[in-house]
Amino acid sequence: MSIIGAMAPLTLHAAVLRRVIVGFHDALSEHREVIDNLNVYPVPDGDTGTNMTLTVRSVTDGLDGVDDHMEPLCAAVAHGALMGARGNSGVILAQILRGFAGVLREAASAGQDPDAPVVARALTAASEGAYTAVARPVEGTILTVIREASESARAAAEAGQGLVEVLDAARAQGYDALERTPDMLAVLAEAGVVDAGGAGLLLLLDACLAELDGRPLPVPPEVAAGPAPAAAASAAHPVEESSIADLRYEVMFLLDAPDSSVDGFKQAWTEVGDSIVVVGGDGIWNCHIHTDDIGAAIEAGIAVGRPHRIQITDLLDQAAEHSESFMEPAAAGGAGGSPPAPVEITEADRCSVVAVGAGEGVEAILTSMGVSRVVAGGQSMNPSTAELLAAVDSLPSGHVVVLPNNKNIIPVAEQVDGETQRTVGVVPTRSVVEGISSLMAFSAEATAAHNAGEMSEAAGAVTAAEVTQAVRDATSSAGPIKTGDWLGIGPDGITAVESDPVAAATKLLSAIIDDHELLTVLIGADADEATTEAIISHVSENHPDVEVEVTEGGQPLYPYYFGLE
Repeated sequence: MSIIGAMAPLTLHAAVLRRVIVGFHDALSEHREVIDNLNVYPVPDGDTGTNMTLTVRSVTDGLDGVDDHMEPLCAAVAHGALMGARGNSGVILAQILRGFAGVLREAASAGQDPDAPVVARALTAASEGAYTAVARPVEGTILTVIREASESARAAAEAGQGLVEVLDAARAQGYDALERTPDMLAVLAEAGVVDAGGAGLLLLLDACLAELDGRPLPVPPEVAAGPAPAAAASAAHPVEESSIADLRYEVMFLLDAPDSSVDGFKQAWTEVGDSIVVVGGDGIWNCHIHTDDIGAAIEAGIAVGRPHRIQITDLLDQAAEHSESFMEPAAAGGAGGSPPAPVEITEADRCSVVAVGAGEGVEAILTSMGVSRVVAGGQSMNPSTAELLAAVDSLPSGHVVVLPNNKNIIPVAEQVDGETQRTVGVVPTRSVVEGISSLMAFSAEATAAHNAGEMSEAAGAVTAAEVTQAVRDATSSAGPIKTGDWLGIGPDGITAVESDPVAAATKLLSAIIDDHELLTVLIGADADEATTEAIISHVSENHPDVEVEVTEGGQPLYPYYFGLE
């Protein structure tokens, strides 16, 4: 043990626990991009690292104003984790934190110091809670890492070792388990990486030892420029094949339901999806599933209680959020900061537009075409119903039209009308280019219902497509995909798989141009001038009757959005 360790406290008191949670959040923030690059799908997306960081951010936010007494502090940790859990990895992490905090809280209530045996029991409860939350536990994930770490901690405590030694034993075994995760999951072995959720979790033990033994937190490796490294499965994602043809949507919501009904709810979910995680208690549950049937997943919740804060993510089409919008999570009405304040309805007969968009250029285009509020956020950082509602209620008009601009945001947007005094219409736009096209039919003097109908028709006249880069090996109907390949994605999914962006874009466009007359190109933040010129030249030479309009969009990770009319 180090000299600092010899002087360190032998119990995990409340003030130390607070610093551990804050340190854990800071470590996750620093490692977020590295963990995000471990992605089970072949398109770039902010996933495990982002979800885990935002989950712990909810915990740290909930600690403000809570005294350094173990019982209220642990209650705040448990509540913040449950309410703020995001994604599969975030929900499982929430259950781990709830289990850990629950034992510390019980010990404090019984007058026990949070010493080595108590902390070992807390880690065991964290592991048990995580396994209980997952409908079909899969080894080679965060579950394996927390289980083996807790077993090692319990053995060290039973041998009479102190708190630092118990945590050190848990950390060593946890990292050993992490290194062996590719031996347990074929998708990890094929990608040549370890499990992302397990890597994020171990930062919690690092944070504990940083506080108790003075050890420095691990420094994240530098993220290389260009394509992300080969990807790994996100936490507890039970993927058995490297294929993008698996369950398409991630559905999450909070569920107000009697505890006695949850087993039946879980059983109903096993019939419509996988990667099921349900955590909570005392009438409030955080629920996560991967499914192809969004409606059935939500209806199962309605059958037993009240789903709310519904979030749907399209796992194929998702794109990473701006790093700026992560540091200040996407807020209704702008690229960051606090949500706008609600206002009174003073223009009852007028209509306004709220749209979702990412990228300075995209936001500028939407605003210039009459959008009153742009709710910022990439597709893997989908705005919640609450964020869309805040944008709607910040407008003085009695009617509001919402443009989700992505398939996975449409069901969330459809929840807004029932939560506001305004009349809300949703135009089911699946892309930014559809949203832009729909605005050509908008009238501020028309009702939300009339606008929604006219704008939907205008949006339907556009064929949307996009180009991005694969972050792992996979298979598709267009052929095998290798890490770093460029993907042309059209209305029917992946249409082109090529080694360079020009080839991917031109093959995609040749497949979908048909008898269209106008091609709109939104250039992303990662596009370069030479590639753009080559794409435009190809269209001019091979489709001379098609007019091309090029606009700076600034969207992340998708260098080209196409719209054909």
